[in-house]
Amino acid sequence: MNDPVSANFKINDPKVIRAWAFYDWANSAFALVITTAIFPAYYLAITNDMIEVFGLQVSNSALYAFTITVAYIILTLVSPLLSGIADYSGKKKQFLLFFTLLGSFSCIGLFFFQSMEEISLGILLFLLGLIGFAGGLVFYNAFLPEIASPDQYDRVSAKGFSLGFLGSLILLSFCLIMIQKPGYFGMDEGTTLPVRLSFVLVGGWWLIFSLQSLSKLPDDNRRTSYENPFKNGINEFLKVWKSSRQYPELYKFLFSFFTYSAGVQTILYMAATFAEKELHFETSELIIVILCIQLLGIAGAYVASLCSTKWGNKITLMFILFIWTIVCMVAYMTYIKSHFYFLAAAVGFVMGAVQSLSRSTYAKLIPKQTGDNTSYFSLYDILEKSAIILGTFIFGFLNQLTGSMRFSILFLSVIFVVSIILFSRIQIKNEA
Repeated sequence: MNDPVSANFKINDPKVIRAWAFYDWANSAFALVITTAIFPAYYLAITNDMIEVFGLQVSNSALYAFTITVAYIILTLVSPLLSGIADYSGKKKQFLLFFTLLGSFSCIGLFFFQSMEEISLGILLFLLGLIGFAGGLVFYNAFLPEIASPDQYDRVSAKGFSLGFLGSLILLSFCLIMIQKPGYFGMDEGTTLPVRLSFVLVGGWWLIFSLQSLSKLPDDNRRTSYENPFKNGINEFLKVWKSSRQYPELYKFLFSFFTYSAGVQTILYMAATFAEKELHFETSELIIVILCIQLLGIAGAYVASLCSTKWGNKITLMFILFIWTIVCMVAYMTYIKSHFYFLAAAVGFVMGAVQSLSRSTYAKLIPKQTGDNTSYFSLYDILEKSAIILGTFIFGFLNQLTGSMRFSILFLSVIFVVSIILFSRIQIKNEA
């Protein structure tokens, strides 16, 4: 099989690694501003507490969770096909560009979501933005084992996540100034215009920096001529799925990753909503929480990289998962706002750590020189998306059933305990 990238490409090239990491800088603005900071609060503020959906009365927070579930169901269905086509045809960059355009323009479209009258438009654009964001990650992540050597995976992965946290923090800070002090920008107080302009800025930021990043990433070497891209794409993915079963440690990692991702990703999407509805945080207080999470996320990614060098990926990840378990249990018992700030600090630190180290650990477990990195990362991506489907659905279901998010949070602690048990059975090469 041919090499996955151009023969002229030099591995561990600082310029290429910097360009790859800056894609994280570009798209992480969506993860922070749209899914975590500004859009959830805006959505809850302009929508009714109960919304009729297909004849059923659903709480606005549950509908938010279910929208995430639907987005990831769609992605789980199409991702194997697209990743197989990308590996077979050598079009990884083209697919990454497509999802970037879909996500960024959906963000810009949220400018027109102004009230309950546009609830359908708002939900649809949020869903498409999620698809653009998460759909591109499989192709982005697949570049990691192609641009860096295995001994650099942890460091390069941490660089990407850290730049993502930093870039999104810079844009969020600007958006918050615009929202809190609209007069500085010639806008009236008490309107939704500053918030809606923030959505436009996220889309523009994502688009501009992504295009610069993509221009410097290596092209795929293969340009195979074929008649049926869909059939060949499915066959490529199925080939990798069958091949993965020959690597027991890879297989065990995927099951553990699926389990703890259900907890990590659900918390990522629902943390701000929990703080607002359960603890009655004001917007200004939520800002402090989110800034805390972002700053400590940068530290978490780098500390995880250093710890993995000293103690190995397995021990480091198991300890991180233990902290996640404690965070969920404490959150269930938290009723005082000041206590939640400490929880937010812990969440930020372990969020950056677990995301960065999971990606690099999986890259180490992928068989080398396969030329199918996109399809292998599609397995990783599909399990993460499936975990989000499971986690957000159960979270929304328990929220709807009990009228409180606390039991949903408690359920997530059980998920992390199971994931620790599963992860303890994995042996990573060159680690005890």
